[in-house]
Amino acid sequence: RKMAATTATDGYYQFNGPPFSIIDPRINGQISTSPLTHTLRPMVTGSSVLGLTFEGGVILAADTLGSYGSLARFRSISRLYKINDSTVAAGSGDYADFQYIEKLFEYMNIESDCLCDGHVYTPQSMHSWLTRVMYNRRTKINPLWNTVIIGGYHEEKPFLGSVNSLGVAFQAPTLATGFGSYIAQPLLRDAYEKNQNMNEAEGKELLEKCLRILYYRDGRSWNKYELAVITGSGIEITGPHKLEGNWEVASYVSGYD
Repeated sequence: RKMAATTATDGYYQFNGPPFSIIDPRINGQISTSPLTHTLRPMVTGSSVLGLTFEGGVILAADTLGSYGSLARFRSISRLYKINDSTVAAGSGDYADFQYIEKLFEYMNIESDCLCDGHVYTPQSMHSWLTRVMYNRRTKINPLWNTVIIGGYHEEKPFLGSVNSLGVAFQAPTLATGFGSYIAQPLLRDAYEKNQNMNEAEGKELLEKCLRILYYRDGRSWNKYELAVITGSGIEITGPHKLEGNWEVASYVSGYD
């Protein structure tokens, strides 16, 4: 039995066609019954993001490079996003998907402001909400190809959490994504275990050291980066800062010919 054509109107478009079909703009608005397609691999990507808690706040760091495959295509993008006055998100992976996540955060803030109830989302609530978003997209076999670090400061306590494209989430005093999870994270953990009460200046110095090592070792990193410092007095995002590399050490690297 054939299914009758239906008309759907939501104020923005009119659609006349069989159920479950879509309008494909590539064929001049004609009705297409081809299957929906999903992102199979990231295109423009960002590399490592680092996060660290210190006495009185959280510091996030990310370089400004967007790589198109192995090409250093976009060299001045920002991968730090201020969600509200107490929370910052930093993302690695597909940059278009991270921009989509930024829009979701923006819509949440607009909806919250429209209620006029004085409620503000905390870093913990934004982290928890993002785990549901990522897991939901994963179950639809259309994941957002990102690993996102959420940093914030609420009720005199720093917060640092991570969410990946599968919705797997955890919290830790030091976090790193991408290639940094192999190279920078051991350095961050070692320094934090030796000094759990480091101040802001010591935290920045440690992150700069890790970013410099990643610049030497990670082919998708860059020598310009941004920093986000979240404390009880607010959020400060600075940069781009520039790393000064010393390539004389390259002569000591051998065995990769």
